Amino acid sequence: MTIKRVVVTGLGALTPIGNDVASYWNSLTAGVSGAGPITKFDASKFRTRFACELKGVDVTQFIPRQEARKMDAFTHYALIATDEAVRDSGLNLDTIDKNKVGVIWGSGIGGLKSFEDEMIDYAKGDGTPRINPFFIVRMIADSASGQISMRYGFRGTNYVTVSACASTNNAIIDAFNYIRLGRLNLCVVGGSEAAVTRAGIGGFNANRALSERNDSPQTASRPYDKDRDGFVLGEGAGSLILEEYEHAQSRGAKIYAELIGGGMSSDAYHITAPHPDGLGAFLGMQDALADAGIDPTEIDYINTHGTSTPIGDPQELKAIYQLFGEHSFKLNISSTKSMTGHLLGAAGAVEAIACIKALEHQLVPPTINHFTDDDEIDSRFNLTFNTAQERSMTTVMSNAFGFGGHNAIVIFRKLS
Repeated sequence: MTIKRVVVTGLGALTPIGNDVASYWNSLTAGVSGAGPITKFDASKFRTRFACELKGVDVTQFIPRQEARKMDAFTHYALIATDEAVRDSGLNLDTIDKNKVGVIWGSGIGGLKSFEDEMIDYAKGDGTPRINPFFIVRMIADSASGQISMRYGFRGTNYVTVSACASTNNAIIDAFNYIRLGRLNLCVVGGSEAAVTRAGIGGFNANRALSERNDSPQTASRPYDKDRDGFVLGEGAGSLILEEYEHAQSRGAKIYAELIGGGMSSDAYHITAPHPDGLGAFLGMQDALADAGIDPTEIDYINTHGTSTPIGDPQELKAIYQLFGEHSFKLNISSTKSMTGHLLGAAGAVEAIACIKALEHQLVPPTINHFTDDDEIDSRFNLTFNTAQERSMTTVMSNAFGFGGHNAIVIFRKLS
């Protein structure tokens, strides 16, 4: 069997710092924070009262109002980001073989707001189950992939991956394998999340995962800073068109980058905490390098998981040093979650786009909100603090780790 090459030919983004790829990238490189007070509900009694919300999104510009009412926000976001990615790809929807186009989507939580609203309404009643007929289809995590396939008539492989914050990277790896094995010509792949809700904020507050820096939301997400106190919850979506290289060439598609490897592992340690020595992260990155068939010294930039949690950030750097050795200090490393917040299951999608745009522009987006060095972190790491850095790059890595010990890593390379 001939293993085929896989390239990226379309991008779409809907993020707290930009509602399309261009504005998202411009905000990333300018070091813009997307955090601010929560507007979606009254958060005055919550320990955390801020998040990275989307701004100025009119769903009805993309989805008819009657149809939108049948969907949760995470599906709205998926369709909006994918609309941009499909347009960006230049696909001729009338001539491609739709039987060979798949949709593999990632979401860590799915329709949380739909579930929350329905159960609150039920609890207010007399016990009679007056349930919205669209409740289940709005809530279930595979609604997004199903709606994407129906909108475009894509009849290939179609499902959702759920592995907490590693969900989208798992989706990317699955799509990568389907295409390189010849099962698909193209695949829409990405992730979406809409968890800025009472249940989302309250739940993450309960397990002490969120920052509580209510006096300064815009500086609350501070990966690798000594005073980091938790992540900032974000929402949105990212969508990529992955395509078999010769198929892309034959239609004259613009090619952003080549996807050359994906690695996966499990910490097998704790439901929320990472392995104290970064073992799972090490194994996942090692697996990705082996899959790509490259040496660690070929990596130029790592977009880390870097959530701004007290125990997560140092462990990831331990894993990087264990695998990359002295080359660790020649890398650029940054966490774009310092600007977007943590999009949970959609994080891998928007961070993959950040990596691909970094390759395109030879510019590393920064880790903003660094104020105080952490003695636990080796100062020789170039964590790209506060300001974007120009750098010659050929190969980049994107890390995603999820509650439950799920680790998924992808590697992109400039087309050669």
